[in-house]
Amino acid sequence: MAGSRTSAKPPGLMEPRSGAVQMRLKSSQSSGERLSQSRSMVLKDSDLQQNPISRHRRNQSQNGVLGVGGAEPPELKGDLLNVAKVSDSGKKQRKNWSGMWGELTSDQLLLHKERQQEAGMKAGGKTDVVELCGAVIEWTPDKSSRKNVFQITTHTGTEYLLQADSYSTASKWFDGIRKTVDSSGKVPLRRASSSEFLPRTSSLPGHGSTSTKQRNPVHRRSINMFVSSKLKHSASDSADKNGVKNRLKKFIIRRPSMKTLQEKGLIKDRVFGCHLLTLCEREGSTVPSFVQLCLDAIEKRGMDVDGIYRVSGNLSTVQKLRFMVDQEEALDLDHSQWEDVHVVTGALKMFFRELPEPLFPFRAFQPFVEAIKIKDSRQKVQAVKKLIQDLPRPNQDTMKLLFSHLHRVLTFSRQNLMSTQGIGIVFGPTLMWPELDGGNMAVNMVYQNQIIEFILIESRDIFSLDRK
Repeated sequence: MAGSRTSAKPPGLMEPRSGAVQMRLKSSQSSGERLSQSRSMVLKDSDLQQNPISRHRRNQSQNGVLGVGGAEPPELKGDLLNVAKVSDSGKKQRKNWSGMWGELTSDQLLLHKERQQEAGMKAGGKTDVVELCGAVIEWTPDKSSRKNVFQITTHTGTEYLLQADSYSTASKWFDGIRKTVDSSGKVPLRRASSSEFLPRTSSLPGHGSTSTKQRNPVHRRSINMFVSSKLKHSASDSADKNGVKNRLKKFIIRRPSMKTLQEKGLIKDRVFGCHLLTLCEREGSTVPSFVQLCLDAIEKRGMDVDGIYRVSGNLSTVQKLRFMVDQEEALDLDHSQWEDVHVVTGALKMFFRELPEPLFPFRAFQPFVEAIKIKDSRQKVQAVKKLIQDLPRPNQDTMKLLFSHLHRVLTFSRQNLMSTQGIGIVFGPTLMWPELDGGNMAVNMVYQNQIIEFILIESRDIFSLDRK
């Protein structure tokens, strides 16, 4: 029967309405599913031909700011580079090369002390981050003796030198960093209607031409701030120097005279190095008191000492004695610290050597040389005697006292083993020397020794010692 057959089927599956149900099920599918189904029905993705992206500006979008070259900058990692940080925000640093593992991202250059795998196992691996936005990169063969060296200057003025022994490795990183710098550092001149950008180019190594490097405004401002700060520092430094110069000039103008300092006791008159006439005038005598003091001490305890005047005393002790004399301290040569007679004789010889003009004055040097050349002994004595009598009174009296002392030293020649020749060799260059050593030094020394030896031998007649 027709009625029972119809009720046995579900209402939605009745034959006359089955087409409408199927249309409703299809229409309930999402638009995304319909799009994927229509795409799969038309052409599979694998069947699409991979055409290269056109790099002509007219083929690029005109609706906004474009990427450089229509492609993302390359990312590099895993190469060992030699890195030296030569400047930190404009402050120069010592160039120390160190090996670091490079990693190039879209806007940074990461320099790892250790490989990424090893750094993952070791916590706290050190990494230097080089910001490439607004940076400048260029080949710098003149910055190092190494080959394949290029430099990165960040917008803050920090400078890095990078190097690789392989040119291919260095060039790969140079190109990659340059592209990253270009992509992150270009500033569009126009928007929407044009895709022209401010170019940034770098010169390749080995080429003579150097392309102009343009910096973005941020970098330009930082450079201007750095230069202005340097100019301010240099201006302040020059101002400080001028201030110091002015203070020194004022001090020199206001400085007191030597006489004022001496009157105030700030500077004391020296004994060693003082002119003989000045010293005697200051002491009110014709023989320096220090010479008299030394000769008395030597004759008291040192006439028979082996090698007297020939043997040198301890230099530090001699200098200590000299210091005490110059400071006008009370001097007692009988003290135990001066018990070595060679210290006293050494100080006496130093006194005569440090006279600004020797005991035999400069003007008398050549006349004494001419007198010692006289063949006749009597005439020679008279000539030398006349020359000594023409000397200033302090020179005459000091010379007479000294040679009379040396004559007494010769009376102990068997004990002290000193002879006229030995004393002449010691006191020749000590008591006389030419003002200008223009002649033969060896010849002058011979004459100096002969003159002292001759005066010592003829001291009784020259100084009239028997009639004193």
